[in-house]
Amino acid sequence: MKSILVPIEDHGIVEPQLRTALQVGRIFDSYIEGIAITPDYPVVLPVDIAIGVPSPITPENRLEMARACRERFEAFMTVQQIERASAGLPGLGFGWRQDGLTEDAFLGAYGRVFDLIVVGRPDGSNGQTRLSTVESALFETGRPVLIAPPQAPRTFAETAVIAWNRSTETARAVLGAMPLLKKARRIVVLELEDWGVPGPSGAELARHLRMHDMPAEAITAADPSNRPGETILSESAALGCDLLVKGAYTQSRLRQMFFGGATSHILSNTTIPVLMAH
Repeated sequence: MKSILVPIEDHGIVEPQLRTALQVGRIFDSYIEGIAITPDYPVVLPVDIAIGVPSPITPENRLEMARACRERFEAFMTVQQIERASAGLPGLGFGWRQDGLTEDAFLGAYGRVFDLIVVGRPDGSNGQTRLSTVESALFETGRPVLIAPPQAPRTFAETAVIAWNRSTETARAVLGAMPLLKKARRIVVLELEDWGVPGPSGAELARHLRMHDMPAEAITAADPSNRPGETILSESAALGCDLLVKGAYTQSRLRQMFFGGATSHILSNTTIPVLMAH
């Protein structure tokens, strides 16, 4: 994971997101790049134009918002004593995307040339990462996405839990997490009773990981309330997990919007870093 992209939004809560990105960066001596992100204001705030209020989509406002995002990102890196990256040279360092304010759609495309995208927890509260930003990264980049919790943990990726539902999405998440899993001291493949789709068992995944010299084991937990998202988080906490690996949206987003789902619950409530892929 040599290159990490961190979308920064003006007035957002970005420090936990940046701390989590830096935790990964320190492990792999990564290049960490910030980018200023915003909703598509012409869609979100068309009333501004109609009533004559100065709109944030004006070139001047876009430049000011991008400048504020950059200042927050670079101030954090300076306090953490991280050097600005030199062009073409390996090692831990940071940089900034120079093209001003960008929308979620651009993030989805640009993220394809990074090893990892780090976002905040999209729990719907004021100042947190927007769900549309997370979903753009998940659905459009083809890369793993790390969800940072509201408070960065003291340890990271020492005890990894894989929420295994045998799906294609989770298989992709495991593949994307392999660099981190190789660093883990313990890996637990967690299955829930009567949850998931047809496919290889957790024991078979654990065997595959052990072939890569990873300390993997498999367990199965009961879920009598049929609330897999809650059960995954509680079981992960009981195991001392500091990295959860999970496929995103095995069920459709529309179904999860109306009926709930494990992905939606974990995105809104996790207190540990979660690596996801779709």
